[in-house]
This record gives sequence, C-alpha cells and structure tokens, in this order.
Amino acid sequence: MLVISERLNGLFAAVGRAIDARDEKFIQQHAVQQLECGAQALDLNVGPGRDDGPAAMDWLVRTVQEVSDLPLCIDTPGIKTMTAGVQACRNKLIINSTTAEMKKMQALFPLAREHDADVICLTMDERGVPNDAESRAEMAMLMMTTAMEYEIMPDRLFLDPLVMPIKAAQDQAMKVIKAMQLFQTLNDPAPRTVVGLSNVSNGAKERSVLNRTFLAMLMGAGLGAAIVDVQDAELMAIIKAGELLKAEKLYCDDFLKA
Repeated sequence: MLVISERLNGLFAAVGRAIDARDEKFIQQHAVQQLECGAQALDLNVGPGRDDGPAAMDWLVRTVQEVSDLPLCIDTPGIKTMTAGVQACRNKLIINSTTAEMKKMQALFPLAREHDADVICLTMDERGVPNDAESRAEMAMLMMTTAMEYEIMPDRLFLDPLVMPIKAAQDQAMKVIKAMQLFQTLNDPAPRTVVGLSNVSNGAKERSVLNRTFLAMLMGAGLGAAIVDVQDAELMAIIKAGELLKAEKLYCDDFLKA
C-alpha cells in the first residue's frame, strides 16, 4: 500500500507558521521525519485562504525537494496554486485532486498529462458528496472515462470514495467500503483507491483508535493508498501487518522491522 504522509499541511499550526515565515529548516526537518517514520510520498498543502497560495506552494515544493526524492502529492483546491506546485515539482507527482465537476476535470487532466502526473479523483461534484456507494461509483466511472479523453489511462488515477467524519455521518463508513468494492469492478486491472484516513475521526474523541480500526477495515476491502499520520507508530504497524496478511509482502518473524 502506498503510504502518503498528511503532516506537511498548513492546517497544522506549526507548519502554517513555518510556511508564513518561509522557515526552510523546520519544513525540511519535518519532511525528513516523515521519511524516517515510513512515508512513501508526501502530501503538500499550504492551507486554505491564502492570498499568496501559488507563491507559497512553489516555495514549499522546492524546499521539500531539496531533502527528499519521494513522490509529492500537491494538495489544493485552487487551480493557480496547483499549477504553481506542479510546475515546481521535479519528483514523481500526484495531483490532489480533481472532482467530477467538468470544469475542474477540463483544467486538471491536461495539466496532469503535460507533467506526467497521477491524479486523485474525489467522488463528488458541484452538488457535494453522494449519500450512497452506487453514486460514488458512477462519478468514479465518469472521471475515468473523461481522463481517457485526455490520454490519461485508469492506472494513473486514484479513486477516492471520500471518508466522512463518523461524528457527523455515522452511516457513511460502510458506504465508503462498499464504494471501494464497487470501484474495483470498473476496470481490469482494478483501479487504485485512496482515502484521507483522518477525516473519519475529525471532531471525535479516541481519534487514533478510530483511524487505526477503519484503516484495517479499508485494507481488507482493497485500499491501495492512504493519506495518514505516519508518526502514529501503531497505525504504521497495522499497515505492515495488513500487507502481510494480504500476501502483499513476504512473511518474516521481524516483519515490523523489515
């Protein structure tokens, strides 16, 4: 499973302050820490509501690339900020993200083709997130077929069923799992899937327990990638155990250290 670190995000106060101050040392130390904790890609988000979004993203991408050659997942809803991050990126690239809104797909799929990027596809449109798994799968298929019109094949996409907070939408957790299972019937080979895991526990108590439990459930349903807190050692152990139990990695007695 592809493990993407969530921690280089301006929504975290310390990271936001470092971006404001253009504090290279803090950002680079934080990036290296994610690598040491097991991250296989880094999600970069400068945070919402910035007047300097494009400049901040350009700086963040260039700063992180000085200390890491991991794939970078450029995470922003703003087209100008996304373009700035993509153009600055020389590492392997993931665009995070498009939705099923035609206007957004028409802007981001050509950008992805030009820069040889993978794309995270959120199963929502201008009306919001669907209530059921079947509608999520319909949106996933629309994004897959639209991407192919721009010569981006399904193997370059990550389909995201959109995890909702358990505190606000308790019925959605199992619908997300059902959507993931439906996604796997949309193409052969099955499309890759991804989630922003920590959304499930947003606003709740015992966040780590909820995150870890839901991750195990999702892995059993075929999850291919996740944006997670790689500094949660128990969560990372669950990922390693899940890969073992799914026969994605060879067994050894010291599999947690392997």
